[in-house]
Amino acid sequence: MYEDCLVNYGLMKSQGVSADHLVFPKVLKACAQLAWLDGGTWVHGGVVVYGYERNFHVCNALIDMYAKCGNVLSGRLVFAEMGERDLFTWNSMISGYISNGLLDSAVQLFGGLKLEGIKPDVITFNMLMDAYFRMGLCDEASKVFEQIETPDIISWTTLISGYSRAGKYATCLVIFKDMVNEGGILPDVDSLSLVLVSCRHLRALMCGKAIHGYGIKTQQPGGRFYRSAGPALMTMYAKCDSVHYARTVFAVMDKSDVVAWNAMILAFVESESRDLALECFGEMQRSDIQNDQTTISTVLPVCDLKHGKQIHAYAMKHIFDQCVAVWNSVIHMYSTCGKVDTAYSVFTTSKIRDLVTWNAMIRGFGMHGLAQAALSLLQDMKRVGVCADALTFTSVLSACHHSGLVEEGIKLFESMTGEYGFVPTMEHYSCVVNMLARVGRLEAAINFIHQMPLEPDKSVWGALLAACLDQQNVEVGKLAAEKLIHLEPERAGHYVALSNIYAEAGRWDDAVKARKEMERRGSVKPSGQSWITFGN
Repeated sequence: MYEDCLVNYGLMKSQGVSADHLVFPKVLKACAQLAWLDGGTWVHGGVVVYGYERNFHVCNALIDMYAKCGNVLSGRLVFAEMGERDLFTWNSMISGYISNGLLDSAVQLFGGLKLEGIKPDVITFNMLMDAYFRMGLCDEASKVFEQIETPDIISWTTLISGYSRAGKYATCLVIFKDMVNEGGILPDVDSLSLVLVSCRHLRALMCGKAIHGYGIKTQQPGGRFYRSAGPALMTMYAKCDSVHYARTVFAVMDKSDVVAWNAMILAFVESESRDLALECFGEMQRSDIQNDQTTISTVLPVCDLKHGKQIHAYAMKHIFDQCVAVWNSVIHMYSTCGKVDTAYSVFTTSKIRDLVTWNAMIRGFGMHGLAQAALSLLQDMKRVGVCADALTFTSVLSACHHSGLVEEGIKLFESMTGEYGFVPTMEHYSCVVNMLARVGRLEAAINFIHQMPLEPDKSVWGALLAACLDQQNVEVGKLAAEKLIHLEPERAGHYVALSNIYAEAGRWDDAVKARKEMERRGSVKPSGQSWITFGN
């Protein structure tokens, strides 16, 4: 349809027929939908020739076209020269900034909209929420949501998606409940898929089953629910140790669709069923299903060296070398198979890289105790303008820990905020505690914990406790165990550890009390697990 529109416009020009203010918006929309920037620029030339560069509707169409074609600067020039602007004009410009990653500019432009006295609509607020979430400002995004008089399904989905990207999966479930109960919004397939992602990360099997049942009941026509949400449903079941349910979902999906096979392979990967993932990949090949880049990047990380090399060669032969996800998986595969030199060779020769590529290589160095190489690669990232994320710093800190480079690790942690402008998360604090405690610097670890701006969680106290058990430090170990019991009173392991610590200190009455408290709370020590005790 859009191609026909452009062909007809070309015929008009060739026959000397003049386009007007009604034709140009339609032709520009066709260029926008096809993301054809050269075509849009060509049509813009016609706009100027025929004297419509000041026409309100034509200018709106030009801004929308440039935004969707990735040339937001040209769109901004048109925007700046307009004598009259409506809400659609502002929304198109804001959307262009967001889709091209210029998030600060989008927020600033929203301020300009309000200064001109134009009332934003739900579309404006939805885009602003998206911008704030992409900037990592969840609280600001939530404040924007609260300003919407009547949030629509996109508002709620944007809110859930944003918190999901931030890793706040429990919050996502609360928002979903509010959407249905308070907002009166019927969930669509997109919102159901997002909630299934949260269930997967929280291992909330019962919640996931409820979403599954709801989806079947309300989205059944044409199997739409399974086509759209099937992959999320399968990986949720796999992560919840219910891969048999994932297989049941796979059984009712369209087997001619590569997406279904990719989801089944990923489900096996998520459930750490390496052999089943490879078996499924083989069955897919025998069924003459044409695999794609997702297939290759999903199966590679679970391959041994022999199969990994074969799939690597296959990927290069079938021109998957243009896909960054494939390169990332190749690097990961060689690293986990002990061939970090080969992984680095792939990294240096890769034609395209993203943040995941850098993280995969840094993690590879960390796995093999090559902390200096990881630190050097972090500097290379900064030099070429790639912004490190939470995983980057976790990987480098972990590498320093495994290599015994404590001072370098602490120096990196201290530079995260000042040099990199990154606010450390709980995981990073836990890395530092682990790094200090494992080399016997327990007092420094305690001081570090007391100075944390966050309330220490189980990962922090767990790292300290593990080090105390290794080093037979009774006093600090008792503190860590008591903190863990306060945080997780149902976990039997914390009571057992505390009991053993008291026993080592000769405080037998307290040791017995700890065991009895465990029994009183109904905590059960997992079978097949031995607990470390002090002494010989």
